[in-house]
Amino acid sequence: MEWVGYKGGEIASKLATESVKKYIESNFNSINKEKEEILKLISSAVEYANMVVYEKSKEVQELEGMGTTLEVCLIYNNKAYIGHVGDSRVYRIRKEVIRKLTKDHSYVQQLIEDKKITREEAKNHPKKNMITKALGCTAYVEPDLRARNFEKGDIFIICSDGLSNMLDEKRIYEIVKQDLENAAERLVNEANQAGGYDNITVIIIK
Repeated sequence: MEWVGYKGGEIASKLATESVKKYIESNFNSINKEKEEILKLISSAVEYANMVVYEKSKEVQELEGMGTTLEVCLIYNNKAYIGHVGDSRVYRIRKEVIRKLTKDHSYVQQLIEDKKITREEAKNHPKKNMITKALGCTAYVEPDLRARNFEKGDIFIICSDGLSNMLDEKRIYEIVKQDLENAAERLVNEANQAGGYDNITVIIIK
């Protein structure tokens, strides 16, 4: 499954983020705040967003097959609850280490897991933009869900592949640690200077 054209992807991402936000805000106070319940809420929010995007794609012929990646990160009581679909990413910097908390739903990630290519080979693979799971392309989608501790000093970076395809983890870490306040803007600028072949979204949480 390949990324759908710019127009469809832009509309799908806007619909998805608005739908997830609306669903969580409408239902958060009605659940008990245990870990499994919060993860279930995020899963339901993603499924709702998927339905909204999928139904819109059926209504408008020009948008048929549109889809988007999606990252949901809900911070509550020193935990980050994450919902993930596609090849956008969530990174965490803790002390002096950056770690990717999500696993790409992509063709090259599958090749890596099957030991057919190395991580180095994946960086320049001709099909590195081909994703195996997206939101809105099918009637049902199952997000990856996880909860991670959010400790004092932790930094979370949520980004689209427009950033991670242009800058490696080491460079992302360096920019964030050098100047946290301006890091999001600097990351976008440097990714554009490196080629900027795709939309670039960056959110930083500390």
